[in-house]
Amino acid sequence: MHIIPVIDIKDGRVVRAHLGDRANYRPIETPLSPTAEIGDVARGLNSLYPFPLVYVADLDAIEGRHPPLHLVSQLQDALAPSAIWLDAGFSAQEEVEQALSLKGIVPVIGSESQRDLALLKMPGIILSLDFRGNAFLGPEGILADAQTWPSNIIVMTLGSIGANAGPNFSWLADIKRRAGNRSVIAAGGIRDANDLHQLAAMGIEGALVATSLHNGALASEAIASFMHKV
Repeated sequence: MHIIPVIDIKDGRVVRAHLGDRANYRPIETPLSPTAEIGDVARGLNSLYPFPLVYVADLDAIEGRHPPLHLVSQLQDALAPSAIWLDAGFSAQEEVEQALSLKGIVPVIGSESQRDLALLKMPGIILSLDFRGNAFLGPEGILADAQTWPSNIIVMTLGSIGANAGPNFSWLADIKRRAGNRSVIAAGGIRDANDLHQLAAMGIEGALVATSLHNGALASEAIASFMHKV
């Protein structure tokens, strides 16, 4: 089970995501970091475990206030040597090509940012299937046609983020069944090691986590026990 820490960025600072209500996200307060600056939070996460991979959501780019790669140099400096899965509102082939050319950056194609299925054909991407409640965000064809999915798929349940309510196991089971031999990564609502054990038993290959790292529900020993089984 890959545990992948999440860093949500708004106005250049790390914020605490809650229920997908981005307008009300505020700078994070965490025992892992003295400030909400990206570098400080990254060092705090690294103190828990030397994560080889970090997921970054650039909320300003996702909502169209900045171009997708405006933070990339800062992220590379702060998070090296970790690889970065970057969700930054990619919606054009040129943006994705540029991201793929950068060392350590893997573009996440969020369904909520797409107009059609065109970017799903590009090699090297990750697809995020975005849900709010029972509603799928994005062109229905993306959800309907599993044959277009790349080898790595995130199931992002925005309404569960930071809610301590548990993952949406039913959605995850359905996507896993349809995904075949593709890797499925859970995102949203993961509370503790018990949730991770249940996800692993379902065949889920990874989990994006944030709140459970900052509130201590997933301590270093638990993280290491999962990561050593990868």
